[in-house]
Amino acid sequence: MKRALIATSLGLLIALAGPHAARAGEGHDHGDGTAAPSANGPQRQPDGSVFLPKPAQRQLGVRTLVTAAATLPRTVELNARVLMDPNAGGKVQALNAGRIEPGPRGLPNLGQTVRKGEVLAYVLPSAAPIERSNQAAQLAELRAAKALADKRVARLQELADTVPRKEIEAAESESASLGARIAAVGAGLATRETLVAPVSGVIASANVVAGQVVDARELVFEIVDPSRLRIEALAFDAALASDIGGATLAVGEQRVPLVFVGASRSLREQALPLAFRAEGPTLAQLAVGQPVQVFVQTKKTIEGIAVPVAALMKNPANQTIVWVKTAPERFEPRSVTTEPLDGVNAAVTSGLKPGDRVATQGATLINQVR
Repeated sequence: MKRALIATSLGLLIALAGPHAARAGEGHDHGDGTAAPSANGPQRQPDGSVFLPKPAQRQLGVRTLVTAAATLPRTVELNARVLMDPNAGGKVQALNAGRIEPGPRGLPNLGQTVRKGEVLAYVLPSAAPIERSNQAAQLAELRAAKALADKRVARLQELADTVPRKEIEAAESESASLGARIAAVGAGLATRETLVAPVSGVIASANVVAGQVVDARELVFEIVDPSRLRIEALAFDAALASDIGGATLAVGEQRVPLVFVGASRSLREQALPLAFRAEGPTLAQLAVGQPVQVFVQTKKTIEGIAVPVAALMKNPANQTIVWVKTAPERFEPRSVTTEPLDGVNAAVTSGLKPGDRVATQGATLINQVR
């Protein structure tokens, strides 16, 4: 009887609890699924946004920036290349054909620092055998004539009391002239051309080895100052040369300001060359001849929001988007329209509002969350 009563009571309790769903305590509600992503980690939501818990944000290194509207210069992006600054670089060429000999410190290596006036190498001039034999014969004749002139001077000096002074001086002058001619011809046979550094800088190119035979005017070394370079951009709109307000060059994540030097007065391949001057230690990351992108700011302006280029992503539809932080753990994609600005930042002309918090670091990882 007692067992039947207990069974009846348990059945009644189960019947009362059956129609009602179990409920978790406060702060642990899993019924509507809104907090479920916290247990599953980062994931893409049905509306396209990304749920990213705080620990995942710290692990991915996510950083955000509060945007602000501003008046920005209209910018034109031009193809350019790095050139040597003619006032801070130089070329070493041989004046005569000959054989290369190392300098006091040996032949310089690529990237080696040199000082202005430093001896880099020697060129031992080459001459045909008939030319060298002619010079040797001329040197022998001059030495014989010098010996006769010295003897004549000695005789005249012994007769100084009876010989006019002017004859003695003429003989001495002839002897001195022959001596100078002997020195000149002898130097021509044994001398070697010295190649010195025209400026201080680093060796950008070395085109010879010891013993190599070079021709006259052949380029042997090229020296550049890595902190002073020229940037040559090509503009297909000739009117741009009179509308330049500034220019920048992006080297990695750093922005290098450029100084406009001038524009060419003749076209090259249907484009107008524009010359800019750049200075700074950041330029050491560039090489002469390297293609780069120059961002020329015109005198016209636009209204927009400046955001780092690293914040711009592409969605599956190939649209440019940025990730906006709308909640502490939620990021929403926004399609935006952009224009170039300075290579490091871009101007967003539509799709963002002032005060939006845009992901600048880690945006690539957010974009990959599925």
